[in-house]
Amino acid sequence: MSDFLTQRLIALDVGEKRIGIAVSDSLGITAQGVGVYNRVSLKTDFTYLAGLFQKYQCTGLVIGLPRHMNGELGPEANKIMSFGKRLGRNCGVEPIFWDERLTTVQAEKALLEGNLSRSRRRQVIDQLAAVLLLDNYLSFRQTNQS
Repeated sequence: MSDFLTQRLIALDVGEKRIGIAVSDSLGITAQGVGVYNRVSLKTDFTYLAGLFQKYQCTGLVIGLPRHMNGELGPEANKIMSFGKRLGRNCGVEPIFWDERLTTVQAEKALLEGNLSRSRRRQVIDQLAAVLLLDNYLSFRQTNQS
């Protein structure tokens, strides 16, 4: 079994106000939602997220990277990359930046199909986007490790 399959990853869908959070199982096969963190300040955000990294005994950090549909980096990409690199240093890992195109759209569609109310969708959409982001990354890694 490769080293990748024995590591637990945490994935973040970073927004201006909220951060969706998901973690993988210890085999790196499935992604589960952990919650949504309401941002306070960079220092508080980093402390909280580094604490989750330790709590779940993670060995890797996946950060959603906003891109345009043509693949170019979106306007928030530099902020996200700066945030991710700093958080990675706090956690002692090199962050993996992963294309997050359409994860929020997919999450919204899934929640609409689940017939959730608008207020409930707002509460969980960032978490589901993080789950989809991590699931996409895990699927890619599994396909390319075979």
